[in-house]
Amino acid sequence: MNVLITGTSQGIGKAIAELFLKNGHEVTGIDRMQQSIGHPAYTHYVCDVRDREHLPQISGVQILINNAGTQNEDDIGINLKALIHITETYGIQPQIKSVLNIGSASGHTGAEFPEYCASKGGVLAYTKNVAMRIAPYGATCNSLDPGGVLTPLNQCVMDDPELWAQIMEETPLKRWATTEEIAEWAYFLTVTNTFCTGQNILVDGGEAINYHFVWKD
Repeated sequence: MNVLITGTSQGIGKAIAELFLKNGHEVTGIDRMQQSIGHPAYTHYVCDVRDREHLPQISGVQILINNAGTQNEDDIGINLKALIHITETYGIQPQIKSVLNIGSASGHTGAEFPEYCASKGGVLAYTKNVAMRIAPYGATCNSLDPGGVLTPLNQCVMDDPELWAQIMEETPLKRWATTEEIAEWAYFLTVTNTFCTGQNILVDGGEAINYHFVWKD
């Protein structure tokens, strides 16, 4: 299939792109950073997803994965507004088979920076809107909403032993996901899955079900 992925130069987006390439798909990436994937079936465009005037002309997109995101840097502009425009440009068309938005556990819990939470909460709602609009094409749209993932964006807490210990206390599985694990979820939701749609899939190692029950001994 022809797959378009945003934010492919590192982290989750790169892992997703590499998995699709491994499985024989044609992959196009959009990222404001230079290409970091060397593969004959991969095409890379250096472009900021917010730059509507210079988005590349790409036709025949069958799978769209909106992965590009940031934290504390125009979060609503990058994580939400640009995602909407990318989807309206490449995803709402008869050849589309699946759209996947990379959301966040924070969109469910609100437990992070204000604009980041707001941007990801908007992604969850927009996912349902798109699912209804592309259903006539037989296509699905879901969001994949990770909790902690081992990416460069999170390096500052991964390298702090005290903070890391506190984070692990909030994570029942006592670890964060690898980018490869999240890529497997992305592949399943866009290629294997053909019926689940309009859903916000929370993959957070149990953080959202963690609780602190206090009672008399």
